[in-house]
Amino acid sequence: MATTESFEAHEFADPFNERMRLPYARSWPVLGASFVFASNSEALLALAAVAYDGLPAHRLGAVPPVFHVELRLVPGGGGQAGEPPPVRTSSGGGMLVGIVDASNHVVVSPAQRRAVVTVSEDRLANAYHVRYELIEFAVYLLAARGQDLVSLHAACLGGEGRGVLLLGPSGAGKSTLTLQAALDGYDVMAEDGVFVDPRHLRATGVPNYLHVTDDSLVWLDGPSRRAVTAFPRIRRRSGVEKFEIDLRSGLFRPAPQPLDIVATIMLSPQRTDGPLLEPLARDDAMVRLAADQPYAARQPGWRRFVDTALMRGAWVLRRGPTPRATLDALAPWLTLQEAVG
Repeated sequence: MATTESFEAHEFADPFNERMRLPYARSWPVLGASFVFASNSEALLALAAVAYDGLPAHRLGAVPPVFHVELRLVPGGGGQAGEPPPVRTSSGGGMLVGIVDASNHVVVSPAQRRAVVTVSEDRLANAYHVRYELIEFAVYLLAARGQDLVSLHAACLGGEGRGVLLLGPSGAGKSTLTLQAALDGYDVMAEDGVFVDPRHLRATGVPNYLHVTDDSLVWLDGPSRRAVTAFPRIRRRSGVEKFEIDLRSGLFRPAPQPLDIVATIMLSPQRTDGPLLEPLARDDAMVRLAADQPYAARQPGWRRFVDTALMRGAWVLRRGPTPRATLDALAPWLTLQEAVG
């Protein structure tokens, strides 16, 4: 007859869940790489599909690197209902960690090109946070650290393989200007997350969603406003509600390839009736870029990125009377695509 001790030994024979079965798998091209996702949950894999289905296959090198992400669903954590707490980050032993609570966390090993995302069943009710704060946490870190890319809090748009970086503080108008560019037929790379190869200044991103508030719709004509407001709303941690515009819907142009950055633009919330563009001196540009990108400025490739970017020029772009007037100031660097009807 089996003893209590033998039952307990059997129960704890796999204390680290190393033998967890992950029967579901899919792969997507993301950020110049191939990401292979394996999961024990169709629901978690579906969240990855919402983010990465239909993306163009960007290539930064001849052979895209392969990264592996495990999406593990575990029994309900019994945490507090409602919005989960924000992710806390840590590192050690070559690992990067993002922690919400004991049952919701991410462990990333750039050296092994692997990550594990653990989500409790009760947190599936917070699909938006799981997708953005856990799954994307793993993907972005693996792509950036595994390919020596500089990750920027920036927007990027362009055409014919050429692109401009749009940087600036919250409220400077990155999303509004990107929305206008999308409606006018430009290639959209990203609204708030751009990954740049500092050697060649080629940029990639995840051109899946664009988020705008009601304030960004004031300048739109009727058909454009109706197209935007048909998309669902999401609610940020700040409490601000935004429309989540799917760039893959067929109405817009997700950038089909990495963009060669030809100009770095610092957006200013200041309005002007005069010239919108003002070139930045090198020393001034270096200070402004570091202040605008505190996380990127600590990354290994930052100095090389800045040196290469400033060789191609940096400018301040002030707001014109309309978003389209502001966008028109970028015409010297961009080739306009056929406008969206």
